[in-house]
Amino acid sequence: MERITARLTAPATPSAPALALRPWEAGDAPALLGLRGDDALRRWTTFAVEDESAAAGWVTEQRRGWETGERLAFAVVEEGAPVGHVVLKRAAPGAASAEVGYWTAARARGRGIAPRALEALTDWAFAEFADDGLARLELVHQTDNTASCAVARKCRYELTGLLPAAPPAFPRDGHVHVRTRPS
Repeated sequence: MERITARLTAPATPSAPALALRPWEAGDAPALLGLRGDDALRRWTTFAVEDESAAAGWVTEQRRGWETGERLAFAVVEEGAPVGHVVLKRAAPGAASAEVGYWTAARARGRGIAPRALEALTDWAFAEFADDGLARLELVHQTDNTASCAVARKCRYELTGLLPAAPPAFPRDGHVHVRTRPS
């Protein structure tokens, strides 16, 4: 069972406050419900929160991921409010490779929040799981999601390949970006 106490930070920049990354909490459900009309979030993710029950269920599912160790999901918090999400998806303890993912709320886009949060998650993952053999992180996004591609490149995730579409779950071709643990 993974601990649910991990807390990360992304330092402030000259133009943006510090970010806190922490496991999702039950009190975050109203903020999630506020994202239900975000068309970009719907297009690029599987996020589907339509009502209070779905928001609470989504938070519960993120917390369950910590309990199983399969999905270590963090709320990205700016000035006390969740503005995004980053996640480390572990195939199995001891695996050399894992996947990362992220999204941001509309009000957070274009302000460097996704790259700062992804960088904090990446550094933490490589440090936390180095002794467990983690050496490679993969980031997958749809090829037409140019903003996600820019975030990946900014965080030094190299484009290494293409994934063919696999409808209905993955309706478009995807980019695979990879970052390896520094030696």
